[in-house]
Amino acid sequence: MDKLYQNEVLIVEDDDNIRRFVAIHLDRAGFKVTEAAIGEMALKSLSISRPNVVVLDIMLPDMDGFEFCRKLREVDPDIVIVFLTARAQDLDKIRGLELGADDYIVKPFNPLELVARIKTVLRRTQKLAEPHRKTLQSGSIRLDLDANKLFKHDCIIEVTPKEYQMVKTFLENPNKALTRNDLLNLIWGEDFVGDTKTVDVHVRKLREKIEDDCSKPQLIETVWGLGYRWSKEA
Repeated sequence: MDKLYQNEVLIVEDDDNIRRFVAIHLDRAGFKVTEAAIGEMALKSLSISRPNVVVLDIMLPDMDGFEFCRKLREVDPDIVIVFLTARAQDLDKIRGLELGADDYIVKPFNPLELVARIKTVLRRTQKLAEPHRKTLQSGSIRLDLDANKLFKHDCIIEVTPKEYQMVKTFLENPNKALTRNDLLNLIWGEDFVGDTKTVDVHVRKLREKIEDDCSKPQLIETVWGLGYRWSKEA
C-alpha cells in the first residue's frame, strides 16, 4: 500500500551516507523525502516541487549552505530550513539563524532528535499560518463561531441550532442573570409567540449534553424566580 504523506522534506547533503541515513529516518517518521547532493540540483528541484522542509548542510561542493539559505529565503520566506552541519561555532549558528533558518543542528546528531525538532518547527509554523478562527470559550466549553460547532474538552457536542444560540448567548453574557423573556427575545426573536417554558425545555436538554451531572448543573445555573445564568468560574 502506498504511503500517505502530509509533509515533504528535501535533504541537501553531499555526503551520500549521511544523506541516506537521514532519509531513512525521515521516511520512517512519515515524511516524503527527496534528496540533492549539491546546491544547484536542490534549487532546480525546488522549482519543480516545493517541500515543507529543507534539511541543509553548510559545506556543499558548489555553494555553501549560507548562500543557499539566502537564495531560498529570497523566493520563499515560509519554507522551513533546518541546518544540519559539522560547523559548531557560535558565529556559524548565529549567521544561519540570521539568514532565516528555523533551527540549527550540529553533527554528530541523534536522528530521533532531528525528526522531533523538524516536527516541532512544523507545528509552530503551520499553527502561525492558520487563519485566526473566531471562538468563544469558558472553561471546557468552546464555540467555534466560524464552523458553528460546540466543543467540550475539544470533543464535539451535537446540539440543535437553538441550543447552539443559547450557549452563544450565555457565553457572551457570563455571570449575568438572563430572564426567560431575555432568552426568548435574543434566541427566538421578539416576534416569537410562545410560552417561556420553551426556554426551560431547551435548558434541560442542553444541560443533558454539556453538564457533567445535569442534576447538579455547574455551567447553566438557575436563578430562582428569574431565569438562568452562565457560571464564568465553571
